Amino acid sequence: MHPPTLAGTPLEAYHVCAFFNSRDEEYATLSPFFKEAVDNGEKNMHIVNPALLADHRARLTASGIDAAHCEACGQLELVSWRDAYLDEEGVFDKDRMLAAVERLTGSGRDAGFSRLRIMGNMDWVFEDTTATPKLIEYEAEVNEVLERNRQPAVCVYDIAKLSGSMLMDLLRTHPMTLINGVVQENPFFTQPSEMVQELKRRRSSEVAPGDEAASKPAAFVQENGR
Repeated sequence: MHPPTLAGTPLEAYHVCAFFNSRDEEYATLSPFFKEAVDNGEKNMHIVNPALLADHRARLTASGIDAAHCEACGQLELVSWRDAYLDEEGVFDKDRMLAAVERLTGSGRDAGFSRLRIMGNMDWVFEDTTATPKLIEYEAEVNEVLERNRQPAVCVYDIAKLSGSMLMDLLRTHPMTLINGVVQENPFFTQPSEMVQELKRRRSSEVAPGDEAASKPAAFVQENGR
């Protein structure tokens, strides 16, 4: 089976952090990735803002995907981020989400699809920034789940909403990045076990990454975003 292609680049890893400046840019870049899945008989699972579900369907349809048909036959699954990332009390549960990804990456094959492509819009975290440390730990640990199951996932972030320290942590937890429509190997990626240990030390000492440490990843995004 050929590797999935994102922005014209075959993916050599299964976890991509995609930074966008607008929704139009996001859909122009990701829609061919979604359509390739449909054409190859694969399944798409999209985790989106519940207020934008109808808009998401409309944008998929405009890109040449028969969203209604794909949903009806199970080839497209749209999930509210509240149902995917948050528990009944609206709190992000890292272990619950890791278990869900483990289950979902097997469900596509069980339903007869050769591959499951996951896209998660991560804007929910900006509604509750206290969840950020748990999110970063999840982003590190989910690499092993995706690699083990060999299923690709794209995490979508609005770059204008990110602080320097959060940007740094996101870069360090994703082996590949998508910036300004270009996919490339991420030079700042840190192995999950090492990153998790650092996060635990940071949590115990309540030390956050400083602006100086964040400057290099920020420069990387600026340079590649031109």
